[in-house]
Amino acid sequence: MKTYSHQHLDPAGTWERTYLESLIREDFERCHPGETLDDLKRRASFSREDRGLLRDWMAVAAARAAAATRG
Repeated sequence: MKTYSHQHLDPAGTWERTYLESLIREDFERCHPGETLDDLKRRASFSREDRGLLRDWMAVAAARAAAATRG
């Protein structure tokens, strides 16, 4: 399984990242009122805590994507 990395993007990686983000965007924004996933992505570039939070949410997205492909 691929891991999420916003530092090394290629066109296929960009599509995958966009897809994965679409799987969690609504839930993230419901859990963090007044915040967007894009806000978190911006802060993750300089905050270790936000980088970890983004990594955790992207792991949820990857699990959802894997479950969708299984059936």
